[in-house]
Amino acid sequence: MNIKELDPESSAQAAFGARLRRERLARGWKQEDLSARMGISSGHISGVETARKMPSLRFAKAADVVFGTTDQVATFEREWHEMQHGSLLEGFPEYVGYEGRASEIRLFESGVIPGPLQTREYASALADSAARRGEITPEQASEQVDFLIERQAALTRSSPPLIIAVLDESCIRRPVGGPEVMGAQLERLVEFAGLPNSGLQIAPFSMGEQQPFIRLVHLLTMSDRSVMSYVESQTHGHLDREMPSVLPLVRSYHQLQIEAVSQAESVAMIQQARKGNL
Repeated sequence: MNIKELDPESSAQAAFGARLRRERLARGWKQEDLSARMGISSGHISGVETARKMPSLRFAKAADVVFGTTDQVATFEREWHEMQHGSLLEGFPEYVGYEGRASEIRLFESGVIPGPLQTREYASALADSAARRGEITPEQASEQVDFLIERQAALTRSSPPLIIAVLDESCIRRPVGGPEVMGAQLERLVEFAGLPNSGLQIAPFSMGEQQPFIRLVHLLTMSDRSVMSYVESQTHGHLDREMPSVLPLVRSYHQLQIEAVSQAESVAMIQQARKGNL
């Protein structure tokens, strides 16, 4: 029987297929055996292994379950995200894989609303603007928005995580997408604040130098109570699981929450901003 050999270096899709075959053969399974375990046809598995067919997100997640790679850093799901969303910052797809399984998520953002709280229209306005500047293609802009919606869906699972968001005041003052888009986005924030598994605070401009962060900082607490951080520069994202470097960010985030205004005051600020936006 002739087996098509793939060069994993030729493409992300070929690397995915080669890894799938390698993991299957290491266990002595035939494609039919893997088919029964994944609940996916052997023909489709063959197509993925030979890079003739593109795996779906469902396929990648099923592979992680079957091969026991769900809690690894290099999951099949992560490879799928990197394959589908090559325009995303380095490190971000890996972060999203953990975010979808976290029990607690703490967000800080300056200038723009954090992705998990964005409306599709707000996200599209940001992505389309990046495309007009030539930073990404229109196709990548569309992919980024679709990826965000998938990411948000993972956070509305049957046992949703606790999500705490502290936003710099600039997030609600900076107009994005025009009055209608911005108005709907601010309303989304008010709705988020009313959820039982959420917390929302505004870090006002008056905090001045007391604000510890100047750019995006996300903190994840996993089900085993381990904590990791994700921070971004303009061109790079960094996921950190080392406690000596993560704990200072956790402490700074707690200090930020102490200095930020209460949720009730924050909602009032957002509603005032929305009235001014109309």
